[in-house]
Amino acid sequence: MNESKPSLLLVDGMALLFRAYFATAMSGQFMINSKGIPTNGVYGFVKHFLTAVSSFNPTHVAVCWDMGSKTFRTEMFDGYKANRPEAPIELVPQFGLVKEVVEAFDVPNIGLEGYEADDCIGTIARKASQDAEVLILTGDQDILQLLDDNISVILLQKGYGNYLVHTTETFYEEKGITPKQMIDLKAFMGDTSDNYPGVKGIGEKTALKLLQQFEHIEGVLENLEQLTKGQRAKIEQDLEMLHLSRQLAEIKCDVPVECPLDLAQFTMNREKVIEKFTEIEFRGLHRFLDFKKEYA
Repeated sequence: MNESKPSLLLVDGMALLFRAYFATAMSGQFMINSKGIPTNGVYGFVKHFLTAVSSFNPTHVAVCWDMGSKTFRTEMFDGYKANRPEAPIELVPQFGLVKEVVEAFDVPNIGLEGYEADDCIGTIARKASQDAEVLILTGDQDILQLLDDNISVILLQKGYGNYLVHTTETFYEEKGITPKQMIDLKAFMGDTSDNYPGVKGIGEKTALKLLQQFEHIEGVLENLEQLTKGQRAKIEQDLEMLHLSRQLAEIKCDVPVECPLDLAQFTMNREKVIEKFTEIEFRGLHRFLDFKKEYA
């Protein structure tokens, strides 16, 4: 990382909160405080958040959130994410609480109705990467399409402090395609977690081969006669869904949100954070605050 350049850590808040919640909810550890509020998701979120800040030492930090399940994608395709269950009842009160905790760190919470956190992350990352090194912290591989010269993606692995850091180079080494081609890859493959089908019968292996050979969807469609009979029939049958899936897969990078760097400077006030921890009845998190001795 370029030391003289500012570095902005963009956190996918939902990815961290859900991961933390489910890691403990399975065994019923909801950590209900004296006010009757479950706090397990927020507690784990803070651990993930502070471990990453300590590991990557960014100068600036912001957290992005989904703002409800209705977005421009659900308007385009009724089935989009329709397979996802309602949020568990113990998690619901933690959505507001986690944002209060982020505020206690003087870190901006960013989200916009009608768009997903990914779209906010993409928009801010593109703009900020002109002046800063951008690091995106998430558990979601979809965000790899945003990789660029000054944009890296930190994928959370099992446990705390285990990361897989991707750059444009490592992505190409692993997949043999560019990050931008990942949008077309998902258009062919579909996405079971987001619940859109892509082209039925075309999996990752075939899709990667097609994109390595013909570069993008248009290239494949222009060269259908070179494909096997089976591949051609599948694509022709699902042509409309292929185009729709590409629109669903692409992260929008022109959403009306902004995060000026000066508002995202990470200058944690330790007392303010500890006060919030005490109010929520968090124990054992203070030690995670000691990585930056110069902060008040």
